[in-house]
Amino acid sequence: MKNPNGYGSIYKLSGKRRKPYIARRTIGWSDDGKQLYQTIGYYETRPLAMNALADYNMNPYDIEKSKITFSELYNKWSKEHFPKVSDNAIVNYKVGYNYCKPLYDMKFIDIRKNHMQSVIDNSGKAYPTRKLIKTLLNQLYNYAIENDVSIKKYSQYIDIGKNEGKLNRKPFSKDEIQLLFNNEKNLDYIDTILIMIYTGLRIGELLTIKRENVFIDKRYMVGGIKTDAGKNRIIPIHEKIVPYIQKWYDKNTTWLITNFKQEQMQYSNYKREKFDNIMEKLRMEHNPHDTRHTFASLMDSAGANKLCIKRIMGHSSQDITDKVYTHKDISELIEAVNLLE
Repeated sequence: MKNPNGYGSIYKLSGKRRKPYIARRTIGWSDDGKQLYQTIGYYETRPLAMNALADYNMNPYDIEKSKITFSELYNKWSKEHFPKVSDNAIVNYKVGYNYCKPLYDMKFIDIRKNHMQSVIDNSGKAYPTRKLIKTLLNQLYNYAIENDVSIKKYSQYIDIGKNEGKLNRKPFSKDEIQLLFNNEKNLDYIDTILIMIYTGLRIGELLTIKRENVFIDKRYMVGGIKTDAGKNRIIPIHEKIVPYIQKWYDKNTTWLITNFKQEQMQYSNYKREKFDNIMEKLRMEHNPHDTRHTFASLMDSAGANKLCIKRIMGHSSQDITDKVYTHKDISELIEAVNLLE
């Protein structure tokens, strides 16, 4: 059956090609009366080309936009989106993007649920990372739909499985903490683990603290992410970790903790290359969040004021009505953290 005028056409290209069928539409006429065509796409079979042509006629889209690849769309989206979100959110999006390499060069309009599901299934990661990947894909599809690159949010159909539950938190023992201190000069970045144990900072929080927000002489830093109570909070510096903070501070870089290039470290790189490596060498079995759990346990055992613990860790409380810290507040937080041995 002949297609109606203006619908477009399909024909097979000569020679051996992986995608020999082309779908195209007429966009006008030349001065000598010849038709001018614009290609919609190339396909492996005639039915695929027919479906593409039908999809286009049902929901016409910008042909030029249809050529944009996954990585090109990500770059456009991130350029607009990153200035609006926190440093930790940016780190999470970049982690998700790193697992999407099989999609980088694909035209975004050709990506379907099975392509993204393969990325999830082959990531080899637990639920939290799979969730990061899907969150990124959802963001990209929202952006694509808003900009007429896609008409359907295929990412919503991805199955990332169920959360197996929270990790079993196990605080570092006193002997393990002493072992960390004993090896401070032997293993790079071991001091960052001690910093987290004595501040209650998460990895993501420590890696986003800027040097300009560190006040060693006054014994506190300003940082934090996630909740309103956790953002830009006062983090007292325990006397035992002053030398470690000073060492990083003296590097005179934008970020307090940096990689060997003096650049901000990414969460995944820190965990894999630093934290996990140290745990293996010292034969310890801990995950990064155990440092925060250790801080909370030590503070509680030391009899620290409950409200001070909440303020230091960035936990919300009905007793905390604002984020204004007086000199007395800061002194009390420093006094509280110094209860730790």
